[in-house]
Amino acid sequence: MRLLLLLSFLIVPVLEIWLLFQVGSAIGGPATVALLVAGALLGSWIIRREGRRAWRALQESLRSGRMPERELADSGLVLTGGALLLMPGFLTDLAGLAFVLPVTRPVMRRLGVWFFERRIKRLAESSPYAGMFPPGPGGPAPHGGRVVTGEVIKEDAGDQGPSDQEEPRGALGRPPRA
Repeated sequence: MRLLLLLSFLIVPVLEIWLLFQVGSAIGGPATVALLVAGALLGSWIIRREGRRAWRALQESLRSGRMPERELADSGLVLTGGALLLMPGFLTDLAGLAFVLPVTRPVMRRLGVWFFERRIKRLAESSPYAGMFPPGPGGPAPHGGRVVTGEVIKEDAGDQGPSDQEEPRGALGRPPRA
């Protein structure tokens, strides 16, 4: 993972510069700069709009008392997309738009869930505490045993509870005063 991050920090800027030169040679320098400025302006407008929308959705879910899972993910995606849109370059702008636009954000959210789910499972499996807890109902138990889900019902003959004929008791076990 660290190697992948290192390579991305080295490769992405090189690709951005190469792409800028390619676009600049095709449409000219001033047009390339104008395209970058227009992309930055459009990106900042989209970030503001989608950021407000994500903030309102987050507040609404908190007011209604439900867990704001999707809203928090959307807020994180808008924040990440905004950072990518602020970087100069065409590749980061395309990636930022994919994070920010409401049309592509659900796809990016699903990719993020998939990635983090795999990452957390891998971390949990490599944890020294991995074998302590069974994975859940129906799954394999630790040390090769079987997990049987069920309900324990305890019925003792002597533990029938208070009968209807007993006198009600107060807080100290005495009958209440009349």
